[in-house]
Amino acid sequence: MDRLLSKRLHRDYITVYRISSLITHLVLYVIVIAYLTFAAWKHWTYIPGLIGLAAVSLSAVLFVWFFPEVKYRRFQYELFDEELEIKSGLIVIRNVLVPMVRVQHVELESGPLMRKYELASVAVVTAATTHRISGLKQSEAHFLKRRIGQLAKVDDQDD
Repeated sequence: MDRLLSKRLHRDYITVYRISSLITHLVLYVIVIAYLTFAAWKHWTYIPGLIGLAAVSLSAVLFVWFFPEVKYRRFQYELFDEELEIKSGLIVIRNVLVPMVRVQHVELESGPLMRKYELASVAVVTAATTHRISGLKQSEAHFLKRRIGQLAKVDDQDD
């Protein structure tokens, strides 16, 4: 079995992950501050708001600073003639083999933030689940999508 491609995510994915997490946590902070404001107005207890503030702050530290770097270092994929191997995980490392005969179709995804950094995700869809490889440069993602489609003998209907 020949290894055709072995890669990691693009380094810009760390920035995209951090910005996305930061936006999410800012929304959560607004919700907590809204509760605290409402609690002050209605003379309710501040305890739920303070617990929420602590939880959001801890989550922000983990998801904005720690997890993006770890995900970048731990995620890897290898494309072979007959299968795709994806290694990922933060604490528990998962190693998934996706046989090409099980691939139903391959999708290319890119949200506004990922497009700004010229990144994309490749979603490999089987009957059981969808496997995503996020954080690839758009040219690499297009190449990977086409190559998996060729190996899995999937028609490309996007052309």
